[in-house]
Amino acid sequence: MSDDTAATPPPHDITIRGLAPSDGEALSVLYAAPGAVWGTLQMPFPHRHLWLDRTQSPTPGIHQLVACSGERVVGHLGLHLAENPRRRHTAGFGMAVDDGFQRRGAGGALLDAAIDLAENWYGVLRLELEVYVDNEPAIGLYRSRGFEVEGVKRAFALRGGSYVDTLVMSRLRLPEGILRVKGPDLA
Repeated sequence: MSDDTAATPPPHDITIRGLAPSDGEALSVLYAAPGAVWGTLQMPFPHRHLWLDRTQSPTPGIHQLVACSGERVVGHLGLHLAENPRRRHTAGFGMAVDDGFQRRGAGGALLDAAIDLAENWYGVLRLELEVYVDNEPAIGLYRSRGFEVEGVKRAFALRGGSYVDTLVMSRLRLPEGILRVKGPDLA
C-alpha cells in the first residue's frame, strides 16, 4: 500500500482473492441484485452465462478480485489496465458489493487491494473511475482513499427511466519532479 494511504485492514470475516473459474455463478447472482443494478452499468435480469463465460475466459488487461465472507463471494472488482502505450500509467475499475454486505467493509477491502495491486505491482500512477452522483456511500469511500472529483458527465446513463449524471474521480500519484502540463482548474 502507498505510504500516504490510510487503509484499514478488512473486517475479520472478509478476505480478498483473485477471481476463480468457479466464481461465475456467484457473480451472476451478485450483479443481478437490485443494488448492483442501481449502482453500476449492469442491466437488470442478466443472462446467467454472461458471468460464467467471463470467469472461464478472463480478458487480458483486466485483473479481477473478489471479496469473500467465508466461502461466499460478496463483492467483485475488475481493475482495467490501459492498453494504449501512452496511457499505460493509468487504470480504471468497476466494482459491486452484495446488497447485504454494503457498508460493512467489503468494498473498502476490495478497493484497498486494488489500489495496492495497481500502484505497487502494475506501476499505475493514475487510477480513475466514474460513479453515479447519487451514490453517496461509494463517493465517500473513494474520497477516503484519496480520490478527487475531476468533473461531471451529464446524463451519462439511463437507470430506471431517468438519465443520471456521473462524477469522474481519480487518484493521482505522480513522483516528485515528473513533468506535467496542467490544464485549468475547473473547480
